[in-house]
Amino acid sequence: MTSSASAGSAWFNALSPDAATAELRTVCASAVWIDALLARRPYLSDGALLAAADTVTALLEPADLAEALAAHPPIGRPEPGASEREQRGMAGASAELRADLLDLNIAYQERFGHVFLICATGRTAREMRDAARERLGNTPERERETVRTELGRINRVRLIRLLEGEHT
Repeated sequence: MTSSASAGSAWFNALSPDAATAELRTVCASAVWIDALLARRPYLSDGALLAAADTVTALLEPADLAEALAAHPPIGRPEPGASEREQRGMAGASAELRADLLDLNIAYQERFGHVFLICATGRTAREMRDAARERLGNTPERERETVRTELGRINRVRLIRLLEGEHT
């Protein structure tokens, strides 16, 4: 780690609080997560920001996790922007595979009370469907930790894009 900020973290450090909040909101909708990352500025490197994001994600309370999850569209129904790019693996999915995933999304939401969350970047539609099937068998406690891990992965992917210049 260097003693001076990289281009990405230097850019982030220089943002006004309102601008930084807006950028972080594109990564994660949890106000606690955003506030905690803002409070830790300035960051000495991109790695320091990513590490802070991981730490804060690991400490989110259930209500904060719920707030973050509420902003994620279901797998198979991405919204324009980050989720659309992340769910690229759905592009060639057959109608049958899409229908399976929709049924699994509904069953998952009924069982756990929130959207099925998975870091979709680099995954195929079949891999996401299989993961949803498998995770339906998790206990609520185990699934909460799996969701936290997946949220951390998504946040990391989105933060890296932000630091590399994909700003709002």
